[in-house]
Amino acid sequence: EQSPPPPPTDHFLQSENRPQRIVSLDYCADQYLLKLADRDQILAVSPDAGKDFSYMREAAAGLGVERPVAENILILKPDLIVRSYGGGANAAAFFERAGIPVLQLGWVSNIDHEQTGSIPSLIEHVAQGLGQPDRGKALITEFRERLAALQPSDGNNNSKKTAFYMTPGGATTGPGSLIHEMMKLAGFENFQKRPGWHALPLERLVYEQPDLIATAFIEMHANHPHPWSAFNHPIARKLLADHPVAPLQGAWTACGGWFILEAVAVLAETAAQ
Repeated sequence: EQSPPPPPTDHFLQSENRPQRIVSLDYCADQYLLKLADRDQILAVSPDAGKDFSYMREAAAGLGVERPVAENILILKPDLIVRSYGGGANAAAFFERAGIPVLQLGWVSNIDHEQTGSIPSLIEHVAQGLGQPDRGKALITEFRERLAALQPSDGNNNSKKTAFYMTPGGATTGPGSLIHEMMKLAGFENFQKRPGWHALPLERLVYEQPDLIATAFIEMHANHPHPWSAFNHPIARKLLADHPVAPLQGAWTACGGWFILEAVAVLAETAAQ
């Protein structure tokens, strides 16, 4: 009788050694956990997993919910914690001292330009940690196929047009952010030249204006602009009234993930109208 074939090299990830009591501490971690893990692997997600700004909110329905408070998490006795920022700066060290492994989501700085800091690299990292490498590979393949389809053709390039990102809090962002990369992917030049996040440049907008406005989080009931926000300034309101606006859902841009391509598609479609 022939002996059975040897198990696959990742057998330990496909067996009982795969984490089975996973808790995520924030909604960025929720997105990756809900997308890549089996439902029966998930013990609890954060209170924001079902909110409007959570892309995977429908998948969160019916799952346990827990606040990222140390005592609450310890009582659950998880075998893995997934986090981006949840629990505070010292959370990872605290839980690891308590004997609970922590899968830390790194910062996403680009869509798919480098080995590290890109959306595919983060997908791979999380999938490996969850014991779901094949699911991660499938998502990366799907992501890159859609990414290639969204690349502007030579005959439909908006590179000479500018796009300007506005939040209800009165902020915008320039080079160095995922929003900046999103605009470039849609074929636009970012109107905001200054790196990082800053207040809306109202003075500049008086004499210089972008071709298109991109907004996010506007649809959220809990995120109405403060009366004193620069978003409510007459200059900003006139800008919105006089220019094409790409209404982006907060769930597409709140975290760095594969779902940012939804925003890229809407941005490109608005420009084509």
